[in-house]
Amino acid sequence: MSMENSPTFLGSKGLINKQEFIRVIIQCLYSFGYEKSASCLESESGIRYKSVDFDLLESQILCGDWDNCIDTVNKIKDLKDDTRSSVLFLVFKHCFLEYLNRGDDSLALSVLQKQVPTLCMSKEMVHKLAYILSLKEMELGKLDEDIIFELRKRLLMELGKQFPPPIVVPERRLEHLVETSVMAQIDSCMHHNSQDVVSLYEDHCCGRDQIPTKTVQVLTDHSNEVWFVQFSNSGEYLASSSSDCTAIIWKVMEDDKLTMKHMLRSHQNPVSFVAWSPDDTKLLTCGNSEVLKLWDVETGTCKHTFGDHDFTVSSCAWFPDSKRIVCGSSDPEKGICMWDCDGNEIKAWRGTRMPKVLDLAVTSDGENLISIFSDKEIWILNLRTNAEQVISEEHSITSLSVSIDSKFFIVNLNSQEIHLWDVARKWDKPLKYTGHKQNKYVIRSCFGGFNSMFIASGSEDTQVYIWNRRSSTPIEVLSGHSMTVNSVSWNPIKPLMLASASDDSTIRIWGPSKINKIQLAETFT
Repeated sequence: MSMENSPTFLGSKGLINKQEFIRVIIQCLYSFGYEKSASCLESESGIRYKSVDFDLLESQILCGDWDNCIDTVNKIKDLKDDTRSSVLFLVFKHCFLEYLNRGDDSLALSVLQKQVPTLCMSKEMVHKLAYILSLKEMELGKLDEDIIFELRKRLLMELGKQFPPPIVVPERRLEHLVETSVMAQIDSCMHHNSQDVVSLYEDHCCGRDQIPTKTVQVLTDHSNEVWFVQFSNSGEYLASSSSDCTAIIWKVMEDDKLTMKHMLRSHQNPVSFVAWSPDDTKLLTCGNSEVLKLWDVETGTCKHTFGDHDFTVSSCAWFPDSKRIVCGSSDPEKGICMWDCDGNEIKAWRGTRMPKVLDLAVTSDGENLISIFSDKEIWILNLRTNAEQVISEEHSITSLSVSIDSKFFIVNLNSQEIHLWDVARKWDKPLKYTGHKQNKYVIRSCFGGFNSMFIASGSEDTQVYIWNRRSSTPIEVLSGHSMTVNSVSWNPIKPLMLASASDDSTIRIWGPSKINKIQLAETFT
């Protein structure tokens, strides 16, 4: 079928310009090295990959016809002045080098004095061209013809990046269009939780089996309410703390089952918080009426107790070097302290302007210390510049969690909302997530899944809630616990493993719900 009889636009919605589409395909074939196929498509379609202007420019540059090259650039229509100036600068820069290479200094100077002033070129560009003339004094070695030709081809590549469509088709345009389409499908898939390659043969859509929605194990070794759970950074361990005054280190086995490694018994009061060192060799435990203790993960022994029984710690965090810790106290007089692992105080934030600290975290890059002050304030301290930022919430904040990439953090509010903020403070308002129940207890949430694209939270209605970060309403609600779910933790290495801790004294491990294909087939028959 000839081009004249073909429709101008393609696709069911008539949005694809056929000529542009074919040019993009030809460019793709050339970039993959299929020159015969690309040339054949050009011949059969009657559509050239290169525009007439750029084709002419290419022939002039490759043969060193600089006068006509400059004239061609000046005659190209609908070219913005700054683009034309950038193109001319690259051309002049190259031709000057060639003039110098063959000893035509006077010709190069003549062009600079007579032609450049008539063009739309900034003084800065003119000065750069004049500087090139001074390179003669550096006694550069003479370039042979092969190198000159390669430099001309390199100039063409640089010019190709300067010219806008349709003069030049943007580099790797078809790949960009396909990749954008794939990313759009991934972004619209609420259950996408895998780094597997997405097939181009069909539209992408993940099922519920990509999310941990089924209880695969129940851990019952705590004798009272379980208040906190957190997977280690390697995903090989889980730590839990309880009102039974103990903490437990669990080992994640190869079959994804968890077994107890150590029960940590040194505390005299309920343990409400744990924190893994970045290298996973040490664990911190603390509680609102308890001291801070440091444990050796391998042996399960207590290596150090920080402060005294008058210094109770509400939360704690590690710095990236696994050698320094920071902790906050609900006692305003105690403030925030930074210690090394031997209990030596390195720094402290105390004073009248330092209210009680409810929760805190250090971003994984070590740049920022984020704290929850006096119920409703979020304090962000840049540890490198000492710059401070404060975010005020309207309702009481109960907990804080930071994303692995250090870019975002979430806070749970007793108004039954979770707010997502950016650490850089480019947002005026947070993203909000609702659906769970939280009025009077401390409920903790977490980031999780592939690229931390999910948020999970406990709830006072005995369930676990999961959101895709792009949606304010839950995509999954998990039932199984019989009392309030206080804390959740998503395995950072195994995106299909989630842990939840409850007042029912149990920890539930959640995994994907395996779809029984035989049962599915019977459903449709």
